[in-house]
Amino acid sequence: MKASDLFIRALENEGVEYIFGIPGEENLDLLDSLSRSTIELVVTRHEQAAGFMAATYGRLTGNAGVCLSTLGPGATNLVTAAAYANLGAMPMVMITGQKPVKTSKQGQFQIVDVVDMMQPLTKFTRQIESGDRIPSCVREAFRRAQEERPGAAHLELPEDIAREHCEAAVITPSYSRRPVAEAKAIRHAVKLIVEAKHPLLLVGAGANRKRCCKMLRAFVDKTRIPFVTTQMGKGVVDENSDRFLGNAALSSGDFVHRAIDEADVIINVGHDVVEKPPFFMRAGGRRVIHVNYTSAEVDPVYFPQVEVIGDIANAVWQLIECLEGETTDWDFSRFEVARKHMLEHIGRGSSDDRHPMLPQRLVAEVRRFMPDDGIIALDNGMYKLWFARNYKAALPNTVLLDNALASMGAGLPSAMAAALVYPDRQVLAICGDGGYLMNAQELETAVRLKLSFIVLILNDSGYGMIKWKQTDMGFSDFGLDFTNPDFVKHAESYGARGHRVSHAGELGPLLHDCSKQSGVHIIDIPVDYSENHQTLNEEIQRLSSEI
Repeated sequence: MKASDLFIRALENEGVEYIFGIPGEENLDLLDSLSRSTIELVVTRHEQAAGFMAATYGRLTGNAGVCLSTLGPGATNLVTAAAYANLGAMPMVMITGQKPVKTSKQGQFQIVDVVDMMQPLTKFTRQIESGDRIPSCVREAFRRAQEERPGAAHLELPEDIAREHCEAAVITPSYSRRPVAEAKAIRHAVKLIVEAKHPLLLVGAGANRKRCCKMLRAFVDKTRIPFVTTQMGKGVVDENSDRFLGNAALSSGDFVHRAIDEADVIINVGHDVVEKPPFFMRAGGRRVIHVNYTSAEVDPVYFPQVEVIGDIANAVWQLIECLEGETTDWDFSRFEVARKHMLEHIGRGSSDDRHPMLPQRLVAEVRRFMPDDGIIALDNGMYKLWFARNYKAALPNTVLLDNALASMGAGLPSAMAAALVYPDRQVLAICGDGGYLMNAQELETAVRLKLSFIVLILNDSGYGMIKWKQTDMGFSDFGLDFTNPDFVKHAESYGARGHRVSHAGELGPLLHDCSKQSGVHIIDIPVDYSENHQTLNEEIQRLSSEI
């Protein structure tokens, strides 16, 4: 068959549902083959947004999302999305076109060595050199993208290869199971936990994959050991639990880190190197148990004493079984103090009527509105810290927060992918004005696809996170302000519905009204981040003396 037909058949064989992207001249054979496929092509307005959508699809489903671009400028526009998926451990396969490789009539026009460019940003990158290599290349790209630790893979399909006729057959994915932790490692870990006085569970990004939540929830329920999460570990264990101590959103000093300082043994489940450990190890200090699919990458602040390597869910199950009936002398009283302060903190400002809105009130209104299975997709900005700390997540991957590449511009495309995957769940994008406008053109894509979700644009006419850092480091206010369009008219020009909040009490009722109507709703919300410095600094000083 024609090579491009074989390529599409190989993608169907991998269970691909959508391809996000922008085809070009070099993709026309592939596009023709795709027109006869069960796979739906989602044409976006920018390749970066297509990559963000594919990565989020991978994050939500565990199956690699797929995005498509042409050569040269189309391929280079995927670079940020490649880093986003690879650092964030989201399975994604990128397909890029290329000029004919056997004969060339255009010299170096638009030619970039895309395979070499993708090398440091992916787990796997390859140019397909013949049609008969398509099945093995596609199978390997998906295998590498989806196996632990997940990430990005890339295939380049040159124009002349796509037109070839070939006789190869697709390769069926093999059956495989992840290795389980060795019994001796489990016994060493159990010994440390039993002998501990103040054990603490830390849930990281790696636990937010492969359905680890059932076993981790059972571990907390049976042992009653308190837990904290990293930003990308939110929701693995229900944060409404009375064992939840908070989220490690800041670097040091707040109530979560004070609690961590009190722990003598930390059970660190799913630690991912992209999220620095929210504690510093010192020789002879606290002991750390590393529970993960892969061994620890040792650095000056992270060198665990025990490593339990294998399938996380199975390892946690083994720990539960071995801890059954053990006599312990655990003391969680200091953790209870930290939890008390955490709950007080979340409550502070949640009813404040000031306008522009305070972040605390914003988070409280969103939390009251969203159902437990609703999905919030956060872009990157100052508000991300407030949602990480104050928004209690009840289920895995209901807070799509990027604490890896932390790229602006991902919030809207991520929400679009979530609405596509889960059309019956409430989806809410939360974007700063700066991040939203980086991919605002995708509003047309969302309307064209007839998606239904809500976008909150937090409007402070500046790059708020950097302004906070600028002030905190003693620099003068310079270079971070801008003006915005009328977001209501902007939404309406794309066929979406635009709204503006004029006082804090409007947001809750407006969210409910929007949720009862289909389509895309854009809500412009003026916000005030001036509380960041005073509130956080006062909190750290107060907790230094109380915990």
